[in-house]
Parts: sequence; structure tokens; C-alpha cells
Amino acid sequence: MTAGSTRPAILHGPVTPTLLRLALPTVVVLVVQTMVGVAETYFISFLGTEALAGVTLVFPVLMLMQMMSNGGIGGGVSAAVARAIGAGRRADAESLLWHAVVIAVMFGVLFSAAAFLFGPLLYHALGGRDATLNAALTYSGLVFAGSIPIWITALLSSALRGAGNASVPAIVIVSGTAMLLALSPLLIFGWGSFPGLGVAGGGIAVVIYYVLAALALALYLRSPKSPLRLRTTPLEGRLFKDILGVGLPSAVGTIQVNLTVTLVTAAVGHHGADAIAGYGIASRLDYLQIPIIFGLGTAIVTMVGTNIGANQAVRARRVAIVGGAIAFGITQIIGIAAAAFPNAWMQLFSDDPHVAEMGALYLRTVAPTYGAVGLGLALYFASQGARRVVLPVLAGTVRLVIAGLFGWAAVLWFGSGLATLFQIVALAALAYGALTVAAVIWSRMFHRGHSSSIASPSSR
Repeated sequence: MTAGSTRPAILHGPVTPTLLRLALPTVVVLVVQTMVGVAETYFISFLGTEALAGVTLVFPVLMLMQMMSNGGIGGGVSAAVARAIGAGRRADAESLLWHAVVIAVMFGVLFSAAAFLFGPLLYHALGGRDATLNAALTYSGLVFAGSIPIWITALLSSALRGAGNASVPAIVIVSGTAMLLALSPLLIFGWGSFPGLGVAGGGIAVVIYYVLAALALALYLRSPKSPLRLRTTPLEGRLFKDILGVGLPSAVGTIQVNLTVTLVTAAVGHHGADAIAGYGIASRLDYLQIPIIFGLGTAIVTMVGTNIGANQAVRARRVAIVGGAIAFGITQIIGIAAAAFPNAWMQLFSDDPHVAEMGALYLRTVAPTYGAVGLGLALYFASQGARRVVLPVLAGTVRLVIAGLFGWAAVLWFGSGLATLFQIVALAALAYGALTVAAVIWSRMFHRGHSSSIASPSSR
């Protein structure tokens, strides 16, 4: 599916079928990826509570990088490419691809350096001690050594999705996850004369996967079949601005999400390793909604961005409303099921009754608010396409203050138990959903047609 063949449907076709057709490949692949992450948690759980707790401490930081590269800076790439295509600026769309690679390398180096320099202090502050801390440092050191290929994979995939081609990133990632699913237990537990590497094996498997995925995407983008051609082009400030004008505020939004998770994890950590393990298992289900909404969100970015580039603001707003409604329905169903049957999830990963009790408490309290988070995230993606992300990011700030800071204070200063902490997290989710609706749907974001793309020199 090429950019040229999808553009008429994006601009003039029925909204819901076009949105779902664009979203489906990414939703499928990201659900598969999430299941692989769950499977890796399952494999590591056989190494003991300390190993599981150690990987749990790394997970919020890894998710920060993945969310920033896919939904933050990656959202800026998708939105910039979509607006350029919507405005008929094909040369700019291809130049944006090379700019995305440069940005990927820069952020990859930054994350690798930060993990190596500050990881030990962070994981210790989050409650990691002794064997748990050693497991966290081992896993973190290996995974973040592969930061550059992780970023390149994310931004090349984002550019293709912005051009209306979600199928190739889906094929690459599904093929890679199948390999990872086989490779991870082999490296963790060993096979025959090949020794098991424990937690290190899980980290090595992740790095191998992303190296191969980045290489496959680069080769495709150099082929004649690609809707965008990867080639070196002169670096221009206006194109960096087109990406980072959305990407940097969106990256702040992803930092807020993950800082919220990190602070909540730290607060949970004051109740011991069993509480961390239980929360870690339960909160994996939180992240199940993110790949689903990210898959839908990439389609929302493409459709909103292309229509904004073509000065069709009314249609862009309709796309945002339809996408938000779909996101709410999917995530709320997940939340209701998780709250009704929390032990069905917890028992997949641990037979420790105390660990299961901690996780079940979280799911019964927080899972009913999944719909509010799903709605908020979908509308946040719509704001990326419109190049107006400030108000949705501020809604995330409110969520951070309520869940992260108030939750942290409740535990550390007032000695609150986990039940109170989880109630605060649920309140923060409801506030986030309501404020994002106000920022995107009830504001004047789509009331005037505007093309926020940066004009090419030839059009000036």
C-alpha cells in the first residue's frame, strides 16, 4: 500500500473503515510485541522473585524510551510526513526520513549514556537491593546498549506509517517477534551445551531483535517498492523543526507518563519486593492498552495530519472523535475484565499468594479507569497530527502531579497503604481523560483550517 493509493481514502473516504484499515496492521503487531514482553516476564519469573523484581525496575525506563521513540518523537515524524504528503510536498516527505535517522542516532546515544551513568542510582532509589539490584543492572546495561537500533526502528517505522504504509513495519516486527520468542528462552535458560545466561539472556535477545529490525527497514526504504526513499539529504532547520515542534512536546508527555509510573513504582517499593513484583505483573496489563491505542493512534496521526495538511480541519476533528470513541471502548472492556477477574491474570506469572494479592488489589482499583486513559491517549495522537500538543501534554502534567507526587507523598509522608495509593492512581487517570477531552474536542483546535507544516523553499 503506497502513499499515493491511501491519500484519497484518507482525505475523502469513510472515516471509520479507513481509520481501522490503517490501524489494524500496527495494532496487531504491537499486541504481538506486548505478548512477547509478557512472555519474557513469564520466562524470567522462573528465575525467582528477585530477578522478576529487577526487570520490573528497568521496565518503566525501557518503556520511556520505547514510548518516546514511537509515540513522542516518532509521533512528530509521522505527523510531519503526513502533513507534507497532504500538502503535496513529496520531496520534503523524503527529506524528513533522513532527518529522522539523524534524530534517532542522537537520542539513542543520549539514552545509552543516561542508562549507564544514572541507572545504578535510579534502580537503587526505586527499591532495588542486593540480587534485585544486580538483576536490574544486568538487564538494563544490555538493553540500553542497543538504544540506537531501537530508535532507528521506531522512527523509520513512524515515517512509513505517516506515509500511509503500516504493513511493512508490521511484517518486519511480527517476523522479529517470532524470532525473539524463540531466542529469549534459549538465551535465558540455555539449551544442551549452550549455557543459560539468566536475566542477561533476555537483554541480549532484545538487542538482537532490534538490530535486525532496523536493518530490514533500512533495506526496504532503499528499495524501489518503498513509498519513501531513504537517502542522505542536506540537513535543514525547518525540517528538524517540523519534526521536533511536535516531537519534543510529545516527548515531554511520554516522560510524564513514565515518570508517573516510576514514582508509583517507587512508592510501591516501600512495601517490599513482593509488592514490587505484584505491581509489576499487574501493571503489565496497563501497558497492554498502550500498544492497542498506539496502533490506533498512528492511524489517527496519519489521517489528522494529512487532512490538516490539505486544510480539511472539519474532517480532521471527526477523525479525532471517532478514534477516541474506538479507543475508549477497547480499553474500557479490558479494564472491566481485569477488575472482575484479577487473579486470572496474576496466576499466569506467580503462585505466591502475597504477590498475587498485591497485584489483584491494583487491578480491582485502577483497571476500571482504563477507558479514560485510552480516550486521552487517542486524542493526544490527534493533537500530534494537528501540531497542537501543548494542552494534552498539560493534561498529562495533572496526571503526574496527582498519581506521582500526591501518591508518593501519601506513602512516604502519611504512611498510606497500597489501597490508598492505587485509589490516587485511579483518580489521576480519570482527570487525565476528562482534561484531554476538553483540550482536544471542546477547544478550538479544529475550528479553523490550518496547515502547520513548514513550507519548502520552493513554495516560499
